[in-house]
Amino acid sequence: LHNGSKITVDYSASPVPGASPPLLLVEIQARDRLLRISREEELLANQETARILIRGMAHEIKNPLGGLRGAAQLLERELPDEALHEYTRVIIEEADRLRNLVDRLLGPHKMPRLEEVNIHAILEHVSSLVSAETGGDIDMRRDYDPSLPEFMGDREQLIQAVLNIIRNSMQALQEAGTEDPQILLRTRVVRNLTLGAEMHRLVCCVEITDNGPGIPEEILQKIFYPMVSGRAAGTGLGLSIAQSVLAQHRGMIECDSLPGKTCFQLLIPLEQ
Repeated sequence: LHNGSKITVDYSASPVPGASPPLLLVEIQARDRLLRISREEELLANQETARILIRGMAHEIKNPLGGLRGAAQLLERELPDEALHEYTRVIIEEADRLRNLVDRLLGPHKMPRLEEVNIHAILEHVSSLVSAETGGDIDMRRDYDPSLPEFMGDREQLIQAVLNIIRNSMQALQEAGTEDPQILLRTRVVRNLTLGAEMHRLVCCVEITDNGPGIPEEILQKIFYPMVSGRAAGTGLGLSIAQSVLAQHRGMIECDSLPGKTCFQLLIPLEQ
């Protein structure tokens, strides 16, 4: 388009009968909105299916874990030899670790506590945490839209979602040994945007872009599923939890990735 943006279109070309000189009629129709609705509906449906499966699995895992932990505690009381208590403590600690893992798989299990939040304050808070963690080795850049209004959201949950994504970028940059590592935080207002099947008049768009190695193409469409990670040391839970948080705010996360540029878009409706 004249403003430099790109759109996806369908087009048809047909001759105009009887025209002199000969004419060709080209009709162009934008497809972006339909493609976006279809892609997001498929993504949301897959995520809901995954959540249902995980809830069922979590229920089946946590019940025997509780019995296992309780039996280990009873056994510890009956054992006369203190040296054997080390083994029962291992059972108890591993049962607790598995229970915590299942809880993390389920994502946020409480309703958001809504209050007026400023997205730039959240981004700055997370940036200070990441800068402290990396010792300033990663260049954190900002490109904020000061006209973005405050909106109703859960500050703690949004901090967790943003932190999960930025920390993923940070770890990818560090593990790849990227020269001049950078993370760019950009905010914009998007008007009349469809998320899923719902049209929103105003949407807050937060872009988190890094210049790392990119996400492997074979897992790009699955990165928001639990236990899917492009990093050897990754748990595959951070992005899944972030997507759950955005879903509770009626928003969603999208990702585009190429070698040298990975961009996560957090889309949050601004309507009260």
